[in-house]
Amino acid sequence: MRKNSVKNTRINGEVLKELSNIIRSEIKDPRINPMTSVVAVEVAPDLKTCKAYISVLGDEISQQDTIKGLKSAEGYIRRQLAKNINLRNTPEITFILDQSIEYGVNMSKLIDEVTKKDRENDRENGDL
Repeated sequence: MRKNSVKNTRINGEVLKELSNIIRSEIKDPRINPMTSVVAVEVAPDLKTCKAYISVLGDEISQQDTIKGLKSAEGYIRRQLAKNINLRNTPEITFILDQSIEYGVNMSKLIDEVTKKDRENDRENGDL
């Protein structure tokens, strides 16, 4: 099975959906932030490994605690995944903190600040 095959894409989608459900509703670890979402999942073509990109809304400490909590619950999450998805192998999950959403928000703020300054400069110069 190739990395970007239709079957692999479908498996990625299923694992993403189930992983989101498990993290949201079945894990009771207080370290895991309630504003945690699974952004993307990459299951290897041989179904042995899985990279789960996790986004956490909160500060740096909350993000690190959430990743630690997920890593400690990996065995439970993997068992639940095996129950809910019928795969030949249940992949070993690696949780990776994804900060792309936070990066996008920061970039948006920077763009807003620059456009606001440009408007103020235009008003001062009488360009508008």
